[in-house]
Amino acid sequence: MVESDWGDWLPRAIADADPDTVTLWYLGCNGFAVKGRDGTVLWIDPYVGTGDPPRTIRMIPVPFDPEDVTVADAVLATHEHSDHVDGPSQAPILAATGAEFVAPDDSLAVARETERWTDEYDVEAGAFREVTEGDELRVGEFTVHVVETHDPDATHPVGYVLEHPTGTVFHAGDSKPADSFPGIADRFDIDVGLLAFGSVGNVPDKETREPVRTKWYSDENEIVKAAEDLELDRLVPTHWDMWKGLTADPTALREHVRSFAYPERLEIVEIGDRIDL
Repeated sequence: MVESDWGDWLPRAIADADPDTVTLWYLGCNGFAVKGRDGTVLWIDPYVGTGDPPRTIRMIPVPFDPEDVTVADAVLATHEHSDHVDGPSQAPILAATGAEFVAPDDSLAVARETERWTDEYDVEAGAFREVTEGDELRVGEFTVHVVETHDPDATHPVGYVLEHPTGTVFHAGDSKPADSFPGIADRFDIDVGLLAFGSVGNVPDKETREPVRTKWYSDENEIVKAAEDLELDRLVPTHWDMWKGLTADPTALREHVRSFAYPERLEIVEIGDRIDL
């Protein structure tokens, strides 16, 4: 486990914040902390690992130490990849706060069987909560809807629509445009959509370590199609900052969104930034 480059200021900022509505903090990669006005805190895909150098190389700071997290009601995972389900990044949060780990089956299999969080960390077996598409659960002041997404690189990806009396947030994981997105737009008025964006690059193969042309995230046209299908008020691109060779320039999206009704607003944030509904 690496140490935080920033000390404990980010977990303290989250714990001390008193939002009027809902506030989000971008953790880099595809991670977010979300806090409601009544104090409920959700962590979605928090990851502080360095990847698998030289295959995947982290390009951004490690913004917090999981042991410094003092407030969490649930940790949500969108899919089973290591930068979304990671014991050193997430299990200490569960152990320190008593939060639930909410995830689909394949993500839970990583936590329970592959990484054995209950053996390696002070995590109770009852902390795991399996969800699938169509599920709805209440976590404090948030209603969490589990929805279908389209991430062909994952075995069982899901997205989370977070409904709150003051607004709605959608975290799509690493999804590309999905057939389900227009239907999600019909059901929910999404204020902020969090969508993965990146470039195509050469990434070494897991076994041979030979460079392979790789595309894991939506390109400029795909992310705008997803935002249009979801009828987003605000689009926040994610993941573009993380991996060497797959980073992208989110400012390029300004030209791509200009001719479409949605998203109504492109909001570019960097790791550590705060977003308010």
